[in-house]
Amino acid sequence: MADMKGKRCLVTGATQGIGRVAALELAKAGASVVIVGRDPARTQETVQALRQQSGNPEVEAIVGDLALLEEVRRVAREYSSRYSRLDVLLNNAGALFGQRQLTSEGYERTFALNHLAYFALTRDLLELLGRGAPSRVVNLASAVHSMARIDFDDLMTERSYTGMRAYSRSKLANVMFTLELARRLQGRNVTATCVHPGMVLTNFGQGNLGLMGKLIGPLLRPFTLRPEQGADTPVWLASSPEVEGVTGKYFIRRKERKVNRQALDAAARERLWDVSEQLVNRVAP
Repeated sequence: MADMKGKRCLVTGATQGIGRVAALELAKAGASVVIVGRDPARTQETVQALRQQSGNPEVEAIVGDLALLEEVRRVAREYSSRYSRLDVLLNNAGALFGQRQLTSEGYERTFALNHLAYFALTRDLLELLGRGAPSRVVNLASAVHSMARIDFDDLMTERSYTGMRAYSRSKLANVMFTLELARRLQGRNVTATCVHPGMVLTNFGQGNLGLMGKLIGPLLRPFTLRPEQGADTPVWLASSPEVEGVTGKYFIRRKERKVNRQALDAAARERLWDVSEQLVNRVAP
């Protein structure tokens, strides 16, 4: 793995699964790592474990519920007040919800956590990413984005909600956001890539699917990857010299892959960006 000494990385959703492994690997490589977690006790436990397992004392945390834009923007402000640069932003936090839920800000929870949080946090940290240039944004997407289509008249999935429909749409939004971000960052030495980590069986979906998740989980286990395997490509994109300067691409198992046709639609990507900005701006910074 590349030497990450002198680099500062921010990893969301890092108290379990892929995010925790990615934070550990980056810390092992010598990076100063800041994790974001929702639960204060669990987040602090993760910090202590990562320090011990990596042998790197430079692991710190910011607590925030990224399903709420007010919290996302506070996390960005707190990071900016504590640190003067950002070399890698790994947007990993996400979930699949079996039942449709609204956040206290009025947004469908899947769209808010899986897409709007990526958008708001990245946008609010762009200045620091510029200071750390060459720097990288890595977004966790999913292969299920290929079966989705963004319905701009139903972004909150009010019609015919299923957990997978909302989730696959949010993952398509991740891909579209990545490609549009890469376009807008051209010439600024900040890259944006996205990745399908593979089918990794973590608590991100099972705990939110109730009985169905408990029943399906054991059946899927023989076909799933370990978090260590799922974290491999995200960590590679965040650190490897092999992909320095690579931007606007989607990867699976360290290989570039094709994306959903709607993600290639420049007008659709711009529209999603504009709508996302409007939704984020409704919440006071």
